[in-house]
Amino acid sequence: MELLKDYLDYMVLGTLGVMSFIMLAFAVERIIYFWRVKLAEFKHIELLKVALTRNLTTISSVGSNAPYVGLLGTVLGILVTFHEMGQGGKIDVNTIMLGLAMALKATAAGLFVAIPAILFYNSLMRKVDVLVARWEAAQDGHA
Repeated sequence: MELLKDYLDYMVLGTLGVMSFIMLAFAVERIIYFWRVKLAEFKHIELLKVALTRNLTTISSVGSNAPYVGLLGTVLGILVTFHEMGQGGKIDVNTIMLGLAMALKATAAGLFVAIPAILFYNSLMRKVDVLVARWEAAQDGHA
C-alpha cells in the first residue's frame, strides 16, 4: 500500500502526460498533412479516406479513455485515504478531506486531457469531410 501511496500521482499523471503528448503530436501531424495533401493524387475515394483519417483513432481513443485513467487515479487515491484512516484508528476530518481533494485531482487531470482531444478529433473529422467533399466535387468536374 505504501508503494501505491508514494507513486500513485506519478503513475496517473505520467500516463495522462504520455497520452496528452501522443494526442498533440498526432493532431499536429494531421493538421500539417491536411495543409499539404494533394487531392488530385488520389484516384479512389477509399484510399483518400484512409490517408485522411490516419491517426485519428488514436486521438479519439485518448479523448475517450483519459477520463477513465483519471477516475482510476481518484478511486485508488480514495482507497489509500480510507486505508490510512483504518490503520490510524483516529478519524480526522481535515486529513480525510485533504486525501479526497488530492484524489480528485486525478479526475480533473483526466478531463484536462480528454476535452482537448475530443475537440481536436471533431475538428479534424470535419476537415476530413470537407476534403472528401472537395475531392468528390473535383471528380464530378465542379471544382
